[in-house]
Formats: sequence, C-alpha cells, structure tokens
Amino acid sequence: MRSARHLHDIEAPRWPGPGASDARPGGSEPRSGDAAEPGPGAYRAPWWLPGGNAQTVYASLFAPVARPPVRRERWDTPDGDFIDVDRIDGPDGAPLLVLFHGLEGGSASHYARALLAAARARGWHAALPHFRGCGGELNRLPRAYHSGDSDEIDWILRRLAGEHPGAIYAAGVSLGGNALLKWLGERGAEAGAVVRAAAAVSAPVDLTAAGNALERGFNRVYTRNFLATLRRKAAAKLARFPGLFDGPRVARSRTLREFDDLVTAPLHGFRDASDYWLRSSAKPWLAHIRVPTLLVNARNDPFVPAESLPRAEEVSPQVTLEFPQAGGHVGFVHGPFPGRYDWLPRRIAAFFDETRG
Repeated sequence: MRSARHLHDIEAPRWPGPGASDARPGGSEPRSGDAAEPGPGAYRAPWWLPGGNAQTVYASLFAPVARPPVRRERWDTPDGDFIDVDRIDGPDGAPLLVLFHGLEGGSASHYARALLAAARARGWHAALPHFRGCGGELNRLPRAYHSGDSDEIDWILRRLAGEHPGAIYAAGVSLGGNALLKWLGERGAEAGAVVRAAAAVSAPVDLTAAGNALERGFNRVYTRNFLATLRRKAAAKLARFPGLFDGPRVARSRTLREFDDLVTAPLHGFRDASDYWLRSSAKPWLAHIRVPTLLVNARNDPFVPAESLPRAEEVSPQVTLEFPQAGGHVGFVHGPFPGRYDWLPRRIAAFFDETRG
C-alpha cells in the first residue's frame, strides 16, 4: 500500500488528446519552444500572475477555456426533488469521470469547462451533477445542498455505477471536493466498489477555518459574490414556502456564517453554522479513505488557510497530498500571458492513470 505523501516535484504523465492511447505516456516539462505538450509536473504560477487572489480571480473570470457541448438529463431524487446532470458521451467501455462542482458552481464554471473538455478530448464519458438548485431552476423541496451532503454523493455515484459498466473516477472541486472526501471516508472500503480513484481540488476540509477566512479582508469580496446568488435563491424559496426562515434577516446577512445560521443549518438538520461546519468537514474522515485519492490545494488559497490543510499523519496511506505554494482557489493558470488552464486536468488525469496499473 502506498504511503501518504506530499508531491511537489514529480513529473507525471500528460492527459492524451483525441485518439491518443489510454496508456500512461511519460514526459517532463519541455524547454521553451519545444513542440511536445509538457507533463504537468509541479505547479508553478506564472510571474505575471502573483498572489493567491490574482490567481483565483483571473482563472475564474478570464481563463481561456471553451465550454464543451453537453446534454442535460433531469433526475428525480428519492425524496421527490430533482437534480440536473450534464453529460458527455464517450465510446462503449470508456471510463466515466464524475465531477462535483463548488459553491454556486456548475458546468459553466471555469474548472468544470476544463475538466469536461479534457474528458471529451480523451474519449471518456463525463457527468456533472448539479447540486439542488444549481442547474438554473429552483428545486422543489425546502432543502437545498450543503458541504457535507455525502448521502447525495452516494446516491448519485451509485446510480451512475448502476448504469455504467466501465471504470468510474470521481473528482470534486471546493465544496464538491469536501463532500466527495467525506463520502470516501465514511464509506471506507465500500467506496472502492463504486469508484476506482478520486481527486479533490481546493477542498475546504476544515469548514470552520474556511468560513472564518472568508470573513476577513479581500475575502469579503468573494463572500459578497456568493451571497448575491444564495440570498436570491433563498428569497425565491421563501416565496414558495412562507415562514421557512426569517427573510429580512437573510436579506441583511453579510457573511456565510450568518447565512448558514439562518438558512443552511436549519434546513439540513444542523443546530447552527458552527454545528454545520464542524459536522460537515471532511478532515476527520481522511484517515478512513480506502480508495486512491489525490488532494490538490494551493498554500496561498484565500479560501483555505494553509494551516488548516491536513498533514500526512492525518490521512490514510491511500491519500496523496499535493500542496503547491501557489495556485489560489482553483486557479492554476500557467504559461505566458494570457495563460493556459490545462495543468489541473492533466494532473488529475495523470493521477488516475497511476491507479490503473
């Protein structure tokens, strides 16, 4: 069994393009002007994009990534609700990539576009399930989605496993990464019957630390952006379910703690935001993961304080920790201006290839 380790300077295989073999080609970072596509190696931020905030904002708003064509399915949930799932179809027998998005994200998010496009280029199937209310239409029930909803992850992955005969690989970003990691830890060896390997990117595995960080300094800009859509959805839900929570107080909320106290926690069975953050954090479950899993978190992620990242002794031997010094929150743009956003898909694909033997 592999030991848990930090990988900073490895040279890993690249994600093959259309028609390429599914084998694991080698390759190192080429010199400037080389024609070959570089292997992902260790992430290094470009000189023209300094600092975690710049790396976060630029990737989110300006990463040059086209949105691949998808087809949408609507699934009814066991409790009478629904989710929307965006799909990419590959050839029979090809692996399936399942991607869980972040807070208020979806298939239009920059990281989702990049990962879905990479799966399509490789000839894989792909599925991006939108958490309840994130597909563009308000969900039916009072409840919504939250960072620790591992039961929803379980239902989605088992449904996909029931219909897909090939290997399944799961990836989660930010909130989706925390929920996926929590599911992996809770299910232990049982998760291996569903997914072959997993990856989590910029996952706030200590939600209290992340929530506190988002109340400080420039991070309040991110919080305002999240709350703009969260409060709008909450108002629509309150119109459908009068008295569900205190609408005026929600409208005045200025931090995620306030919003989670008023909406997220009571709607999903938690006492308050502190209880929700504590019980939903994946960090205590990382030692119980029995599926090969990659964690990629930049140490300058403005959402995830470096001191909150797990140490090697806090995770299972099946977990690989990769914490580059830079990258921001799901940033990882690299190369000359205007940059490329292909390091992350290639790094994840390299790890998945390592698990295939």
